[in-house]
Amino acid sequence: MAKGKKYTDATRRYDRDHLHTPEEALDLVKSLGSAKFDEAIDVVVRLGVDPRKADQIVRGTVPLPAGTGKTLRVLVFATGEAAEAATAAGADLVGGEELVAEVEGGMLDFDLAISAPELMPLVGKLGRVLGPRGLMPNPKTGTVTPDVAKAVTEFKGGTVEYRTDRYGNIAVSIGRTSFSIEDLTTNFTALFDELNRVKPASAKGKYMLKASLSSTMGPSVKIDPNRL
Repeated sequence: MAKGKKYTDATRRYDRDHLHTPEEALDLVKSLGSAKFDEAIDVVVRLGVDPRKADQIVRGTVPLPAGTGKTLRVLVFATGEAAEAATAAGADLVGGEELVAEVEGGMLDFDLAISAPELMPLVGKLGRVLGPRGLMPNPKTGTVTPDVAKAVTEFKGGTVEYRTDRYGNIAVSIGRTSFSIEDLTTNFTALFDELNRVKPASAKGKYMLKASLSSTMGPSVKIDPNRL
């Protein structure tokens, strides 16, 4: 797909093959942002794992200390007191069987779905709708939990999910171009501390293979994997 003039101009302002330190890359990505909106800053990292093996799937959540800069629309499948607590915690959509039916009918106006465990037999039938969009609640990411209110608070506050795709890549937004370098560095460090913490014991060889940073409309900046 053809790139715009601003994108092309940005690529001429730095060496696209140079491997930068994380701090250099963050500073460069901020300077290359040229959109009129507050662009997201995204990290993509290739891990030395084989996602075809269940014990090498890297998946979980990590709280970003400086937040994400994004207003997250959170849906919660819950009833009774749990539903009331989720609403009080700031959930945007809360409900039980009727909400499951709405989602099954195509209502997808949310960014994250959380479910109380007792609702999962109903929510499970939404796999074909939510699964391909990465929205299916899962205990491994803290989105199936008896304490749905706590989960709402955490995700609204900046907790993000991460998961390897079929090639071993993980992509996570760590903030916006309006963030300070200090806040972006704090979030970046939190993410990579977490990824190193959950390195599968069965993964052999080099773990951090390559990584890059980019803003929503900007070009990719390579990071030296030996600095991660």
